[in-house]
Amino acid sequence: MSNVKETANFIWAIADLLRGEYTQADYGKVILPFTVLRRLDNVLAKTKPKVLAVAKTLKIDNVDPVLNKTAGFKFHNKSHFDFEKLIADPANIASNLRDYINGFSVDAREVIEQFKFDEQITTLDNYDLLYQITKRFHEIDLHPDKISSMDMGYMFEELIRKFAELSNETAGHHFTPREVIKLMVNLLFINDRDILTKKGIVKTMYDCCAGTGGMLSVAEEYLNDLNANARLEVFGQELNPQSYAICKSDMLIKGHNATNIRRGNTLTDDQLPDDTFDYLITNPPFGVKWDKYAAPIIKEHNSMGFGGRFGAGIPAKSDGSFLFLMHLISKMKQNEKGSRLAILFNGSPLFSGSPSKKSNESTIRKWIIENDLLEAVVGLPTQLFYNTGIATYIWILSNRKEKKRQGKVQLINATDFYQKMAKSMGDKRNELNDQHIKDITQLYEAFEESKCSKLFDNQDFGYSKVTVERPLIENDEVVTDKKGKPKADTKLRDTESIPLKEDIQSYFDREVLPHVPGAWIDESKTLTGYEINFTKHFYEYKPLRSLEQIKADILALEKKTMGAIQNVLL
Repeated sequence: MSNVKETANFIWAIADLLRGEYTQADYGKVILPFTVLRRLDNVLAKTKPKVLAVAKTLKIDNVDPVLNKTAGFKFHNKSHFDFEKLIADPANIASNLRDYINGFSVDAREVIEQFKFDEQITTLDNYDLLYQITKRFHEIDLHPDKISSMDMGYMFEELIRKFAELSNETAGHHFTPREVIKLMVNLLFINDRDILTKKGIVKTMYDCCAGTGGMLSVAEEYLNDLNANARLEVFGQELNPQSYAICKSDMLIKGHNATNIRRGNTLTDDQLPDDTFDYLITNPPFGVKWDKYAAPIIKEHNSMGFGGRFGAGIPAKSDGSFLFLMHLISKMKQNEKGSRLAILFNGSPLFSGSPSKKSNESTIRKWIIENDLLEAVVGLPTQLFYNTGIATYIWILSNRKEKKRQGKVQLINATDFYQKMAKSMGDKRNELNDQHIKDITQLYEAFEESKCSKLFDNQDFGYSKVTVERPLIENDEVVTDKKGKPKADTKLRDTESIPLKEDIQSYFDREVLPHVPGAWIDESKTLTGYEINFTKHFYEYKPLRSLEQIKADILALEKKTMGAIQNVLL
């Protein structure tokens, strides 16, 4: 069964065996680990006899390195069981399956343990379902020659999405549509194509919200297409145990160092604290509250400042998006080549937070832009994601910008670059095709002004928030202090946002004083903020319809309505 869709449907149909004994919310606890097991089983099948033969001859304690080499992968299985032998002994299926799982090398066994699969073995055996499920999975071939890593990723993500829908849970944080990842990888690698095509090149990439490993897989495939002799060493961290297990199993199969994939909360328990990377990419959860683990983050901010990850500021606890970005920035290489970063956000990080003496989103944007890290923001079409139809944006950052980009930020409006899907998937009704990806990439590469591309100086996004005071008046007279200066009427206090490129006093004299004579600026309260008003820069005025057009439409509608009424009466 080589057809990916057929295989996915077959696996999905196996879940019907669980109906009644399992709630729909728990289907994934059985189907996902069994899918991973069958994948590993197919991968090892060819060299399994040789592994068993070598295992009998070994007289050492640590057999893993030898048996891994014999298997031809970074893992092996030394149990004499496989799926074929498991279904040959229905009476002892539970004990034999446990023996089979225990026969895996440490990294592969840890993958299965993340699913807490031993509990499901007991439950399935009690319901007399264990043999049936095992037998059905034996009927499919998940070897990479049949189902590539990319297609396997699609299958896992589709299964996760379906299980999440059944249990009314959110699936979107598990994965990003592949076409969006392809665009992000394109934008990351575009300036380095000459480097990446050199023989024997080795680069590193890190995803702090790795999910099932989709971003890392797409990036690796892209690099292999450019240069078969190049190698991308991938690293990642993931909180969700099931997603982590799927990601790690894929890395094992592809021959990566499985210890590069870590499990844990990236923000509170960085598992790769001393590592930096050539490329960084992620899709953090949109608008997720982080108050329940705020203590260690605030402590790091207060005690370490810019010596830690969160020196630029602390965002509102209602949305931790910027925390992930600052974490990634801390892992950029500080050498002559530097690093490049792509992150996917919703609209909030563009504008949330206002200038304040306390740190917030505005102070984080200020730090990013004033340090000339932001290269581009790409606005994507809506309805691209499985669990949300909201607008999303790709931010591209670099700490070693090309000369032409230094001091500049490019905004690309790609909101109309999409096609309708033949069949929607959850909230995903639109998709990018290869031509859309190519066109958006070319807009970025050209770095020119056009209808869909705007170039700005860093300062264009900054503004001074000034406090405008007006005199306190009592009994028709201005109240003054001991020095004879007017006292401010706090009830009339207001603020003005003045672009950084404008002289504050000139702006004030021109725009404020003519309307409020006697007002003044309290310079002690002036603050600097940054925001990216993406929509404003691409707004197109559409003139209202004329009265004649509106009248004609109404009359046409009346005529159509009367005709319908006459047909009913007749």
